[in-house]
Amino acid sequence: MKAFRSLVLALLVVSPIALSEGPAPADPLGDNLFPPELILSSQAAIGLTDAQKADVRAEVLKVQPRFTDLQWKLQDAVDGLKTLLAAPTADEAKVLESLDRVLALERDLKRSQIGLMVRLKNLLSADQQGKLRQAKARGKTS
Repeated sequence: MKAFRSLVLALLVVSPIALSEGPAPADPLGDNLFPPELILSSQAAIGLTDAQKADVRAEVLKVQPRFTDLQWKLQDAVDGLKTLLAAPTADEAKVLESLDRVLALERDLKRSQIGLMVRLKNLLSADQQGKLRQAKARGKTS
């Protein structure tokens, strides 16, 4: 599934600009949002309070059922698309309709992930966010 998703994303994202040489552009989302795993693994370093830990835990537990449901639906949609593409002759309209389902589910999943990370960011102080940015930068260079 990951290989197929990577292929679809590569086909959609590749452009002449992306193929040009030069430094990789900054990631405006990744640079300003923090996944729950990073927050939890850095809790001592950023001084996460017990109340913040409880709030992070509550937010993650609240979205877990939705993530699981979307991942199952996405896998089913990708399997359906693979089946259509495996036929000796693919029906373009059906393939594109199936692709639309896959992309809609991926959008919903990403939207839920970003929403969670925005809520988590809003639980953190500016100082804690700065420490997490530093931790992410250290992780990129090592």
